[in-house]
Amino acid sequence: MNVTTSNLQLPLVLLAVVLLGLVWSGIGPYDRLTWLLEVVPVLVAVPLLVWTARSFPLTPLAYVLIAVHALILMYGGHYTYALTPLGNWMQDVFGFTRNHYDRIGHLMQGFGPAIIARELLLRTSPLRPGKWLFALITLSILGVSACYEFTEWWAAIAGGDAAGAFLGTQGDVWDTQWDMFLAGCGAILAQVLLARVHDRQLLALDPANLRDKLHG
Repeated sequence: MNVTTSNLQLPLVLLAVVLLGLVWSGIGPYDRLTWLLEVVPVLVAVPLLVWTARSFPLTPLAYVLIAVHALILMYGGHYTYALTPLGNWMQDVFGFTRNHYDRIGHLMQGFGPAIIARELLLRTSPLRPGKWLFALITLSILGVSACYEFTEWWAAIAGGDAAGAFLGTQGDVWDTQWDMFLAGCGAILAQVLLARVHDRQLLALDPANLRDKLHG
């Protein structure tokens, strides 16, 4: 796979945007512990993506979705999900009974990672586009979402009242179920809406290895 400087231009621009967002997010957050818990995925993903940028570059679509997801996490981490201005605006405009910004975060928790999972499976496994790939990705995202809810549960046990801002349930007894449901919806939507675009970008990225699989 030939990776040129031009192929890295978009990832570098996105990296700069995410790093600027991380700096902004970390300046005077509402609660420092909540901020750290929310941005941990960004702190893990950024070094990993930089390290693999030349040896295993991703498609432009994957990089964009990762960057958007990172910005959503950092924005929510700065204010806490229950207090984001965007969520408050939606609450006022649409008459919601709570700040629904966390719903956006969990929808994206399925939307972006579904494309990442799709890319990894198509490039590193015998799987081809089709029903089995669609089902495995959807079930995988639901599993990841459930594991994230376990993390929130353990944080609540460890932190007690201090973990309330991280959980962001806002009194909704069905918050956990909503979170997993929306992640599943995001995974399905991403595959339905973006599969063809993703296939074209995969083929352009690695035509020698993917031509038969994507056109078979």
